[in-house]
Amino acid sequence: MRFKEDQKRAILFYILKKIEEKNDNISRAVAETFSINQNTVHTYINELTDRGIIRRVKRGQYELIKEERSFDLRREKGELDSDIAVYDNCMFPYVKELCGNLQEIWSYAFSEMINNAMEHSLSENVYVTVIRDYLNTTAEITDEGVGIFEKIKEHFRFSSLEEAICELMKGKLTTDPDNHSGEGIFFSSKMMDSFYIFSDGKVFTNNKFDDGGIANLSCERKPGTKVVMSLSNFSEKTPQEIFDLYTNDDGGFTKTTIPLKNIFSASPVSRSQAKRVCNRLDKFREVVLDFEGLSWMGQGFAHQIFVVFARENPEIKLVPVHMEADVEKMYRHVMAER
Repeated sequence: MRFKEDQKRAILFYILKKIEEKNDNISRAVAETFSINQNTVHTYINELTDRGIIRRVKRGQYELIKEERSFDLRREKGELDSDIAVYDNCMFPYVKELCGNLQEIWSYAFSEMINNAMEHSLSENVYVTVIRDYLNTTAEITDEGVGIFEKIKEHFRFSSLEEAICELMKGKLTTDPDNHSGEGIFFSSKMMDSFYIFSDGKVFTNNKFDDGGIANLSCERKPGTKVVMSLSNFSEKTPQEIFDLYTNDDGGFTKTTIPLKNIFSASPVSRSQAKRVCNRLDKFREVVLDFEGLSWMGQGFAHQIFVVFARENPEIKLVPVHMEADVEKMYRHVMAER
């Protein structure tokens, strides 16, 4: 009996994922995957429809039913005085029935991002939208203030918005060190399944499938900053396991990961590019350099990081991962010079 219940649950979930993916022939895909007839699949689809989880769009096509609500928060009305109050009013009603680990993640990430909008953007208005379906919950936080990338660029006098995004990716970056640790965006982005910051015509992105995407992808330039973050309603991850990946036994934030394809639109070649990557790495004890998506790197770039920087900072462990053959060949070439 238990096996049948588990099998049914797996079939229902598979149907929902196929609907989410907008599969053209759901009944056939499900029938072939689970070796059941299509009439049985239609019975399951009808059950999901009756439960109000999906609805029929047209013959053979369905969509997840979404619940969406938006909030306009005004500073002049005192609605931006407390991140806790905003969370309790806007977010908690949509996650209170989820498992405890998910409530903890949403409490941390939403509060951190709304706090950024409240304290850093200087925006008089902040707009929150929460979207939930059976599989996922998404939160959007939009302000009309100072764009986050431009603010970081100006505060630290970086040469470009791309450099500001690169530094933001590493973590431990804040324009208000007396009141903030600079860890909120880093850990929030790691906890979520997908995480985007749109600002100043650029995008910072981090998701469970791609660990970053293209962080400096161009987008429409509008005033302010928009954060979009989404998490599966069935995720088993916990905040603590995410913190443990990047902290030491004492809880210190000592490790960071840099997906290099987020920084460079083409394979990195120069020492100046390497110096950009190495900036502020002295704040960490271990740095994972992720080469996924890069097919090559220049000798100057590799030498600057793995020879010059490594020699000057022997206490920092550099860990290259996901190197393709030509990247690894250049890595071994410069390492032979050490």
